[in-house]
This record gives sequence, structure tokens and C-alpha cells, in this order.
Amino acid sequence: MTDKSVVQAFHDAAAQGNIDSLKQHLEQGIDINVRNRQKRTAILIAAMNDQYEAVQFLVDAGANVDLQDETCFNPFLYGCINNKLELVKMMIQANTDIDLLTRFGGVGITPASEKGHVEIVHELLTTTEINVNHTNICGWTPLIEAIILNDGGERQQTIIKLLIEHGANVHMVDKHGVPPIELARRKGYTEIEKILLEAGAK
Repeated sequence: MTDKSVVQAFHDAAAQGNIDSLKQHLEQGIDINVRNRQKRTAILIAAMNDQYEAVQFLVDAGANVDLQDETCFNPFLYGCINNKLELVKMMIQANTDIDLLTRFGGVGITPASEKGHVEIVHELLTTTEINVNHTNICGWTPLIEAIILNDGGERQQTIIKLLIEHGANVHMVDKHGVPPIELARRKGYTEIEKILLEAGAK
């Protein structure tokens, strides 16, 4: 059992991007995946503090990139949710598990689509095999989230086009049986309605 103060110092080094200190702790035998009270590992803490050199150092040193904290964050999902493209790319390179779920049961592309993170969505669709039709615990696909949880603006329209181009099913309904096109109409999103009609929605 590692002393709490040693764990704290290791995690502080991750937060500060202090690679020399991280290296020293590892040489002294600390578990690279040791967690704090929030179940966060050093690599997640480094990621959440934009310390990408430290993230890469920990990847190279063998950190488990897939361990999730008590809110289901790992570096990949944190990056998808918070529009951290560089981090997402790093995690894809590190062979992160793209099927891990957020606390709402979505995969990484789900919150990225909802929040209008065009670059993240594009990266996931073009460089991974992420499930574009994954359904979360609310019964929503990324396409549905992109429609109902944002403003219907240009970024959302771009994301919806990207999702459709990469296999999003425009007929998959929500848990109440309502199709995406009806959800767009209810919101008054005429541009999104046009995109869906062109994709064969009825």
C-alpha cells in the first residue's frame, strides 16, 4: 500500500506536468495506475490539466489509458466531452478502448455530437470504428443528441452531415418512437430537416 502523501505527490506532479518528478516516483516503485479518492489516475489528472507531454510520458511508461474515475472519465472520454482534439488523437494512438461509456451510457462521439465539437466528431469518424449508431441510456443516438441538445446551428448541421456520411441511421427512433426528422421539426430546425430529407428520412 503506497503512502497517501506519496500518491498525492505523484498526482501533483502529473497535474503540473513535472516529468522529472513523475519519472522519479516511477523509479521508486509507485504503481503508475494508482488512484486518488475520485478514482483518478496520474494520466487522467495530467490530461485534465492539459499536460500533454506528461500524458505522453505516462503512455510510454505503460499507464492504463482506459481506467475510468468515479464519473466515468478517462483521458479519451474527457477529451471528447471537452473538445480536446490533441488529447483525443493521443488516446486513439494509444489504442484506447473507444467502446467505453460515459455516465449517461454514451460512447465518445455521443457527447461530442451533442456539444458541437466538429473536429472531434470528424476525427472519430475518419480514424476509428466508433459506433455511429450507439444508443445511450436515454435512448438517443449521436444523431438524435446532435438535434435535440443544441441550437441547430451550423456546427450541428455539419456534425449531422458527417454522421450521416459515415453511416448514421436517419430512421432510428428515440425511446418514445419518434424519428430524428420529427425531433428536428419540433425544434423548428428547418436546415437540419432538409439534411435529413436529403438522406432519405421520412
